[in-house]
Amino acid sequence: MRLSDYIKDKIMTYLLHLLCMILLTFFFYITGYNKNAVSLILFCWCLILILWTGVGYVRRKQYFTEAEHILEQADQRYLLGELLPPSSRLEDCLYRELILKSNKSVIERIRKIEDTQKEYREYIESWVHEIKAPITGIQLMCENHKDPVTRQIMLENKKIENDVDMVLYYARMENVYKDYMIEKTDLQSATSEILMKNKQYLISSGISARVECPDPVYTDKKWILFILNQLVLNSVKYKKEGTQIHIYTKTYDHGVQLIVEDTGVGIPQEEIPRIFEKGFTGTNGRMGGRSTGMGLYLCSRLCEKLGIEIRAESECGEETRMILTFPVSAYLLK
Repeated sequence: MRLSDYIKDKIMTYLLHLLCMILLTFFFYITGYNKNAVSLILFCWCLILILWTGVGYVRRKQYFTEAEHILEQADQRYLLGELLPPSSRLEDCLYRELILKSNKSVIERIRKIEDTQKEYREYIESWVHEIKAPITGIQLMCENHKDPVTRQIMLENKKIENDVDMVLYYARMENVYKDYMIEKTDLQSATSEILMKNKQYLISSGISARVECPDPVYTDKKWILFILNQLVLNSVKYKKEGTQIHIYTKTYDHGVQLIVEDTGVGIPQEEIPRIFEKGFTGTNGRMGGRSTGMGLYLCSRLCEKLGIEIRAESECGEETRMILTFPVSAYLLK
């Protein structure tokens, strides 16, 4: 709060004082009062007014500075009414009561929204588990009666399964901390599991894959499998003739990098900073009409929750590298 703002707020009070000074001076003039005495009275009046203004400004500035500090430190800022410093001023008490009533309404609204979101998330999770049963049934029937038609059905069924998994992980994303377990994870076996899961998809697309991941990391295997699956599917989705996928690890001083590299269509350089944004499809996605812009967004959010850095490197028309960096403490390296 600036002094000029405080003075502007009190301008009516100062005008009232000025009017009173003029009237008092006029009264003294018509009664023949001594001019020196009048000047002394007006001087003392102005001095007291200045001191009153200074003390009032300092007290109000301290009050609002403390309130701003409390607001900055608070995790839930909508509870400011509960945290405001005490004040003896009537207007502060009235404002506090109004804020408390407003906060109560906001908290009730937030709880209703949270309950609605929780119910919706629980419904989505139950729906996903229900729909996985017929997906598995279709997969088994196609495997037992293999022919060109059932192979095509298997591929489309696999796409449905991947989209259903994406829905489930999106619903659970905000509660990752409730559903993950950090453990030593063999990236070689995890990557091989993803490639086997998408074997038919890779074969039908004419894509070969190579895995060299001897370095283990400490993370949640289930969530890493989902991230790897999305990266492999992206490599298949944006393929070109003779596309190959190479998945390998590199070690550095305090961590391990898992790199998913493909010789596909690549990503334009100007789009790389935006590929992890929600809903961003890019040039390749718009040309094929097959992208929702959610896969890499989910990967980015899950990596953030798990403490993994994800970034992309690409040469348009040549190759793309998706790099996951797993930090490892010095204690574990020993």
